[in-house]
Amino acid sequence: MEEIKSPKEFFEFARKTGAEMVDLKFADLLGTWQHCTFPIESWDEGTFEDGVGFDGSSIRLWQGIHMSDMLAVPDASTAKIDPFFKEPTVSVIANIVDPITREQYSRDPRFVAHKGVEYLKSTGIAETCYVGPEPEFFIFDEIRYDQTQNMGFYQIDSVEGAWNTNRIEEPNLGYKPSYKGGYFPVSPTDTYGDLRTEMVNVMRSLGIVVEAHHHEVGTGGQAEIDMKYADLLTMADQFQWYKYIIKNVALKHGKTVTFMPKPIFEDNGSGMHTHMSLWKGGKNIFAGDGYAGLTQECLWGIGGLLKHAASVLAFAAPTSNSYRRLVPGFEAPVNLAYSQRNRSAAVRIPMYHANPNAKRFEFRCPDPTGNGYIMFTAIMMAVLDGIQNKIDPGQPLDKDIYAMTTEELAKIPHVPGSLADSLDALEADHAFLTKGGVFTDDLISKYIEYKRENEVTELALRPHPFEFFLYYDV
Repeated sequence: MEEIKSPKEFFEFARKTGAEMVDLKFADLLGTWQHCTFPIESWDEGTFEDGVGFDGSSIRLWQGIHMSDMLAVPDASTAKIDPFFKEPTVSVIANIVDPITREQYSRDPRFVAHKGVEYLKSTGIAETCYVGPEPEFFIFDEIRYDQTQNMGFYQIDSVEGAWNTNRIEEPNLGYKPSYKGGYFPVSPTDTYGDLRTEMVNVMRSLGIVVEAHHHEVGTGGQAEIDMKYADLLTMADQFQWYKYIIKNVALKHGKTVTFMPKPIFEDNGSGMHTHMSLWKGGKNIFAGDGYAGLTQECLWGIGGLLKHAASVLAFAAPTSNSYRRLVPGFEAPVNLAYSQRNRSAAVRIPMYHANPNAKRFEFRCPDPTGNGYIMFTAIMMAVLDGIQNKIDPGQPLDKDIYAMTTEELAKIPHVPGSLADSLDALEADHAFLTKGGVFTDDLISKYIEYKRENEVTELALRPHPFEFFLYYDV
C-alpha cells in the first residue's frame, strides 16, 4: 500500500489511480461514519489546511443549530481508493475543526484518540499503545423489525440458522450450525468461507493486515475476522474501515451484517476481545517474569482497568443490547478479575506465545458497537491510571467458576448489569479520563445525556414482547 505523507502526494496518488472524486469521511461520537463526495478539481493543496464546511448540527451529539458551521480537515496520510464506488474514488478521513477558533473539536472522537496518544507519551510510561481487537458479527439473510404504538417485533433469518432444519428449501440438506455449535466447522456446515475471504481480501487491498478469519460459536452465521495489532490511532481508523468493508461486501452478496452484541436468544453473542500492550524504546513494557510472564507495570495497569471497568464499559459496551451479552454463561466475561486462561474473567493474559514481544492482556468485555477511537483510548487511560497509582489487581481468578461456591463467587465483583449502570459509573468515575485533557467534561456529560435520553429512557417506555407471555392473562 502506497504511503502518502503530504497533500502533493495525495494528488499524485489520485492522478495515478484515475480518481476523479474524493470521498471525505469522519466518525460521529457514536462511531458511525459520515461522508460527503467532491469532484477532485474542487480541492487543492490548501484544502488540507482550510478544510471543507458542513452542518455540525446534523451530526449526533455535536453542535446546536445556532453554532452549526464546522470544518472537516482531510488527513492526507489516510488516503485510500474506496473499494465500493463504481468510479475510482479516493477516500480520506478528516479531523474536525471549529471555523472560528481553528481549534480541533473536543467532541471529534478521532481527536480524543490523538490526544490520548500524546498524553501517553507525556507520561514517560510508554511511547506507543498497540491494540488488537477481535470483532465478531453475524451474517444474516434477512432482518425485519418495527416498533409502533400497537406493535413491536423483530425477526431474523439465516440460511445457517439452526431453527431452519425443518424449512422447505427444495431440498433442505441440513448442515445448519447448531446453537453454540458454530466454532470452526468446515464446509458444508460453514457456508461463509468464501464470503469472509472476500472481505479479508478487500481489507488487504487497503493495507489492513489480517491474521485469520473463521466461523464463530453462534448459529445463524456468526463470524470473526482478526486484524493484526497496530498503534491505537491506526487501529481506530482501521476499525472504521473494517465495519464498512464487511457490511458492503455482505450487501454485494445479498446478505446483511450486524455488529449487535446479542441478536439471537439463547446463543453466544458477539464481543470484541481487545488486546493491548504498551511499548517504550522499542521494548514491550508488559513482558516480564511476574504472573503469566507480566511486569509489575502491566499488573498495575490491569488493576486500573479493573477498578475503572464499569465506567470504561459506557464506551466499550455502549448499548443496552451489550448487557444481553454480559450475563453469566455463554462464555461471557462478567467477572471483574484477571486470569492467564480463564475466559470468564474480564481480563485474560493469552498464553499462546513464548515471544516476550507478544505479551499483552486481553480485555474481553468490549463489543463491536463501540466507537474505536474513544473505546481504545478509554481502556488505555484506565491502564495508565493503574500504573501511575500502582493499583493492585488482587489475586488472579484461575479457578473454574462453575466449581466455585456461592460464597466464593460473591467476593468477585461483576460488570454492570445494564447500560444505565455503566452510565452512572461513568458519571461518578471519569477523572482518569480527563487527565491531560484527553476526554473533556463536556464530551462525557453530553454522551451520558444522549445515551440516557435516547436509549435508556426510550427503551424503558416500551413494553417488551416477552412481557405479553408473562402478564397478558394475569
